[in-house]
Amino acid sequence: MKIAIIGIGLIGGSMAITWRARQLATTIIGVDNNEQHAQEALNTGLVDCVLPLPDAIGAADVILVATPVNAAVQLLPLILDQLLPHQTVMDVGSTKADIIKSIQNHANRSQFVATHPMAGTEFSGPQAAIPNLFDGKCNVIVDAQDSSPRALATAQQLYEALNMRIVYLNAQEHDLHTAYVSHISHLSSFALALTVLEKEQDEKRIFDLASGGFRSTVRLAKSSPDMWTPIFEQNRTHLLDVLEKHLDILQEFKQHITQQNFEACYQMMAKANDIKRILL
Repeated sequence: MKIAIIGIGLIGGSMAITWRARQLATTIIGVDNNEQHAQEALNTGLVDCVLPLPDAIGAADVILVATPVNAAVQLLPLILDQLLPHQTVMDVGSTKADIIKSIQNHANRSQFVATHPMAGTEFSGPQAAIPNLFDGKCNVIVDAQDSSPRALATAQQLYEALNMRIVYLNAQEHDLHTAYVSHISHLSSFALALTVLEKEQDEKRIFDLASGGFRSTVRLAKSSPDMWTPIFEQNRTHLLDVLEKHLDILQEFKQHITQQNFEACYQMMAKANDIKRILL
């Protein structure tokens, strides 16, 4: 296949590495507004060439939109406007309702497959791309019934080549579940980093004391605000519901600690340990 990747960062770049290594892509075309990222992608061999968007669309069999979700909402209708019947478009956004709404009545809607590979790191840009990022991870295909059998088969082939498990959800289910398993984790990590940085002015002391637990908890606070601000905006309703529940539980911990009711704290932590049954 000839694959055009719009947004050559962690996700798009890591896909490019794997598709090339597994001989699924004969040509990988890059599109990126950031000239430095485009040059890095060329220099490191992530892409074979960098083209303007219209040229890349015209040259590709598959167009992958790997931009922040607010940019995807703007780009997808323009891309679908230019499609030929044999082409397939996919996105990799962490929210889906607004993205799908932007093209739901488009004449070429069936050539679009909404996907979300549930994998990543806290780093961004082409230099963050790594091989085997997706091995064994879960990819969500959203509203599959609205994609043509041909486009759906292409997307499935591409994700199977990444060695990913595929699950199928509708847009509302996807956005609700990702609010719980992804978005609240990032929000909590940003909040923890701000709490520590505000309280502890001696940054060197933080680094001296930080061990594995703190580093793993705050790791997501290194994530790009360019990517995560639009995610919070597009999934605001579900995120607020999850955040309210999260704050209630934090308040319950605070109340027990204030009242020195550490038996209640113990019981809450023991109940939380049940997560081991789900996440081995």
